[in-house]
Amino acid sequence: MAGARAEAGRALRRAVPRSSHASWDPAGRRSPLVLLEESNRGRLPDLVPIRDARMLASPFAYLRGSPGVMAHDLATTPATGITVQACGDAHLLNFGLFATPERNLVFGLNDFDETLPGPWEWDVKRLATSFVVAARTVGFDQPAGRRAAAADVRVYRDQLARYAGCGCWRCGTRGSTRPRASPCPGAGAAGRWPTAWPGPSTTPAWTPCPG
Repeated sequence: MAGARAEAGRALRRAVPRSSHASWDPAGRRSPLVLLEESNRGRLPDLVPIRDARMLASPFAYLRGSPGVMAHDLATTPATGITVQACGDAHLLNFGLFATPERNLVFGLNDFDETLPGPWEWDVKRLATSFVVAARTVGFDQPAGRRAAAADVRVYRDQLARYAGCGCWRCGTRGSTRPRASPCPGAGAAGRWPTAWPGPSTTPAWTPCPG
């Protein structure tokens, strides 16, 4: 079964190669201002100027406030046809820690105002873009932003491969800095706990999940 899924994924990659995502054609693009005006319909009129002023503060503030504009642009980009329940606004500040009913702290998406069924690629591209724009906004050079975006999508790829191999699909954090994995069914006491914690700025090493 796992082999069949892997081959299906390779077939999709051949149909929609990674290189096809490297360009975007703005021809025929609607005005972002028109799209923003349309998105303001139904909002409290007195608050719209405040929202607009906040978006003017920086490129990243504009990115945060205009998920509909980016969705419009992404609608013309290649997609594999795999539809998920997308966040719709996956930027780096929409991730954080929150409590579960089991009194655990988990790390993940914490804003679902824009959630909708859509291509999985849209969330990944918006999240990667947010790293580039955030780096530019705070004064980092372009290579730094590109490295951050590359690290983001690399971790996404690696974690999906890991989850597909063991059947586990969530990770959390305990305490303020020490990460751990949720127990893996059938993995025994070792589970997928980190074997080392090299620091908050790097990726922890995880034990393999035999489940």
